[in-house]
Amino acid sequence: MEILKGIEIKGKGLWIAKEKVLIISDLHLGYEESLVSDGVLIPKGGMFSEMKKEILELLKLNPKLVVINGDLKHEFSNISKQEWKETLELIDLISEKSKILLVKGNHDNILGPIAEKRNIEVKDNLILGDICILHGDKILLETLDKKIRILIIGHEHPAVSLTDGTKIEKYKCFLLGKYEKKKLVVMPSFFSLNEGTDLLRENLLSPFLKNQEIGKFEVFVLGDEVYDFGKLSKLKDI
Repeated sequence: MEILKGIEIKGKGLWIAKEKVLIISDLHLGYEESLVSDGVLIPKGGMFSEMKKEILELLKLNPKLVVINGDLKHEFSNISKQEWKETLELIDLISEKSKILLVKGNHDNILGPIAEKRNIEVKDNLILGDICILHGDKILLETLDKKIRILIIGHEHPAVSLTDGTKIEKYKCFLLGKYEKKKLVVMPSFFSLNEGTDLLRENLLSPFLKNQEIGKFEVFVLGDEVYDFGKLSKLKDI
């Protein structure tokens, strides 16, 4: 499904067809290990296996470039054993099919050693023509440039809760709205253990979304396919 002209939703990723660029965001590798250390019992490695399958499916698009739009890993202050293993394995998996670029996220304080190990470039943002791809945890000067018409961010992990009258379920979603006079696309997190921030019930994280009339944003919900639910404000009545 096209979310904007030339930009398609593909699973949890975005596909910029003209440039053959695939964008995925917020993988949070190592999150399982962090949960286990906090006493949460979960099957080890299940999330990573699922993630690899999804990425392999997306790589069938034959991208020239894969952009990981922030938060490749989860830990702020170190690189855990699981993070070393999974980040390098994932980079190798993608590198077999495509060039890869890492956009730095707020969880990526210690990303340098991983990037250097595989000679991968790390940037604060990537500009493709009139599109600026950045993580979204802070507003960069580049986003104010008049030639930029479209901003693509992650960080927020947007999700919505839907009910059929008997139960409530939370779903990952894409958002389409505006920041200043620019189109703003907000990507869901790629990891599966947590659907994300409930836009109708929880405080928003990204400075691109705070103080916005979030109800005017369009919502594209991820289920067995992509569903265009229209304006977020309409979901308050569901």
